[in-house]
Amino acid sequence: MTILIKPLVILSVCAGLSACGSGGESKAPNSATTVTTQSAPADTTAPVIEIAGGVTSITINQGDSFSNPVATATDDVDGIISVSVSGLVGSDVGNYTLTYSARDNAGNAVSRDVVVTVIEVATTQTNPTVPPVTAAPSELGIELDDWYLSIPSDLDGNGKSDSIKETELVAGYSHPEYFYTSADGGIVMRSPSRGFKTSTNTSYVRVELREMLRRGNTNIGSTQGVNANNWVFGHAPTSAQANAGGINGELNVTLAVNEVTTNGENYQIGRVIIGQIHANDDEPIRLYYRKLPNNSKGAIYFAHEPRTGSEVYVEMIGSRDNTTSNPADGIALNEKFSYTINASDALLTVTIAREGKDDVVATYNMTGSQYEDPDQYMYFKVGVYHLNNTSDPSSDTGQFAQATFYEIRNSHDGYVFSE
Repeated sequence: MTILIKPLVILSVCAGLSACGSGGESKAPNSATTVTTQSAPADTTAPVIEIAGGVTSITINQGDSFSNPVATATDDVDGIISVSVSGLVGSDVGNYTLTYSARDNAGNAVSRDVVVTVIEVATTQTNPTVPPVTAAPSELGIELDDWYLSIPSDLDGNGKSDSIKETELVAGYSHPEYFYTSADGGIVMRSPSRGFKTSTNTSYVRVELREMLRRGNTNIGSTQGVNANNWVFGHAPTSAQANAGGINGELNVTLAVNEVTTNGENYQIGRVIIGQIHANDDEPIRLYYRKLPNNSKGAIYFAHEPRTGSEVYVEMIGSRDNTTSNPADGIALNEKFSYTINASDALLTVTIAREGKDDVVATYNMTGSQYEDPDQYMYFKVGVYHLNNTSDPSSDTGQFAQATFYEIRNSHDGYVFSE
C-alpha cells in the first residue's frame, strides 16, 4: 500500500461577532438573586516525564550490557506518579524503541520514547559484501564521476568553501572530518554549523555533492547555463532541451541521518536538507529531515520555491513545526531510509521508503513556477546542507549535522550515464 499526500491550502476567515440586545434594560420586580458556588476546575494537564540525562537516543555496542534509563513523572495535581516502560532492547544490530508512559488520576496520559541503537563492533572484516573501513568513498559502489563536492574549508584562500572536482573524487578523495567512509560501508558527510560558505548569497554551510553531467570534461565550458553540464524540465522549449545534458530527472538516495543540532534558534534546531533540485537562483525542491531534541524521531517534508511568489511546504512524515510532538511514524537517527525525487515536466513526485513500512508519496504541480523558461537549468544536490548557524560554538555536542549515504543514483532522459 502506498500513502499518497497532496498539499492542501487552508484559508481561515475571522469574522467579528457582536452581542445584540434591546435598546433599554428592564428589571423584573422582586427578582431573585442566585448564588453559584464554583467547583474546582477539571484536571486536563498531562503529567511530565523526565528521563535521566534528558536522553532521547542511545547507541551501544553489540554485546554490551544495558539497563533502561531511569525515568520519573510528576503531575500538577497528583504530584509524583509511577512510570511504566514497554519495549525491549535485543541483542541483534538495529534500532529498538523504549516507550515510557504515565497517567494521572484524571486519566491524562503522556509517553516518551527512547531509541536504542545497537551497532556492530568494528573488528576484523568478516562480511565480504561490506567494503573495509580503509576503502575510499569512491570505492563503495556509489558512482562519483558526475558529482563535485563542497566542504566548509578554505584551503585556496578565496574566502569561499573548497570544491573537490569530479576527477579528484573518483581518484579516492576523502577528508577525515567532512567526507569519509563509515564502518558499515557508506559515505559520511558531516557539517559543522559554521565555516566557509559556497557564496555570499547563502547563510549556511554544507558538505554537499553537486551534480555535474560533464563528468570531468572541462571542454564543455561553464558549469552554469543550459548546456551539457545541466538538465532542463520536459516542458522547457525544444531549443533548451536540445542544448541540455538531459531532460527531466530522477534522484534515488539511501541514507541514515546520524546527527542533528540540539541547540540554537528554535526555527533552526535539528533541521538539515538532504536533497535538492537547484535551478539558476532558486530551488524547485528542497527535501528536509528535522528532529527536535525532545523527540526520538524526525520528520520529513519538502519546500517548493517558485521563481516569483511565496514558498510552499509539503509535510510528508510528521510536522516541521518548531514545537511539534514526537512523530508517531517518524524516522529515528541512524535509521536507514530511501528517498526518490522524480521531476517529469511540471510534476514533482517525492517518495519515502522504509523496510517493512508503506511508502509515503507526495506530489506537487509546478505549473506557473516559471522553471520552463528557456534560460532555466537544473542540477541535483545530495548531502548535508546544514540549516543552523546559531548553535552554541562552545558546546562539544549539538552543533553538527551528519548523514551516511549508501546509495546515490541520478538519471535523465537523453543522459547516457543514467543509473
